[in-house]
Amino acid sequence: MATTSSRLLRLLSLLGARSNWSGRDLAGRLGISTRTLRRDVESLRELGYPVQALMGPDGGYRLGTGGRLPPLLLDDEQAVAVAVALQTAPASVAGLDDAAARALTSIRQVMPAHLRAEVDAMHLTAIRNFWEFPAPPVDPGTLKAVGSAVRNGHLLRFDYRTPGSHRPDPGDPGFTPPLRVEPHHLLMWAGRWYLVAYTPATDAWGVYRVDRIHAYAPTGTPFRRREPPEPNVAHYVMTSHDRGDTPAPWPCLGTVLMELPADVVARWAPGGSVIEYVTPTRTRITLGAWSWAGIAGLLATFDADITAIEPDELKDACRTLARRYRRAAG
Repeated sequence: MATTSSRLLRLLSLLGARSNWSGRDLAGRLGISTRTLRRDVESLRELGYPVQALMGPDGGYRLGTGGRLPPLLLDDEQAVAVAVALQTAPASVAGLDDAAARALTSIRQVMPAHLRAEVDAMHLTAIRNFWEFPAPPVDPGTLKAVGSAVRNGHLLRFDYRTPGSHRPDPGDPGFTPPLRVEPHHLLMWAGRWYLVAYTPATDAWGVYRVDRIHAYAPTGTPFRRREPPEPNVAHYVMTSHDRGDTPAPWPCLGTVLMELPADVVARWAPGGSVIEYVTPTRTRITLGAWSWAGIAGLLATFDADITAIEPDELKDACRTLARRYRRAAG
């Protein structure tokens, strides 16, 4: 009985690892005959697992959708990887810190003693880097509403908060009329969740910060998916200057005009920077650091001419840095 149960668990693991299996390959991996494999498949079906038979010369099997949730089967390396990931995952969704801690406890309880000791030896404390300025954690309900609309291809209706405003309120200067968009892609980048959507009313694509979305009830109205503004949607978000970002709360904050296109500056600017389109070859960038010299140094990494430097403290830091570099080069 123990051998059969172990084999059934192994069969479940194999079925979950690949979409389709031939009967011959499955039997070979398990070291059993095809007749025994058929009996094991029937046993899994009796337990509520929807194992589907595939037609063809050799026949085959796959694990269908629905039915019971298969048991979590992890080897030693996978278990340690999950434990580390749960301790270091960024908290970009509200309420997930506690859920991650409970998941780690649940996994630890079912680990064998030697593996539990290995995971305990890797008890970690994740410390946020100075350059990480993620958005406020996204509400799980909002993320679910947006994700469902993207997956189902249904129109999404929502209020959108402008930077600095709170819950949408018609009397709030940050309030905008409800938007009705075709949601196409949901992405996470630099600690922020973004929605790429098309707005029929304005005939334009846009990038929206999900932490500022207040979704209405599902519309259930389908739409025909369009070709995105560029094939690589991730690149589209990373190079979009108008994606709702706001300045990070650094001690020093400066602004300059830079002789580079906005999409280039947007792609390589530090987190918490604000990019504004001025001309096809000129961009206004606002960024911060712990010192004025820090901002000057960051601007130098773009290797581009800058003008209209504000405030005066940043101008002084640029002069100081220029003198310092001249001495170093001499």
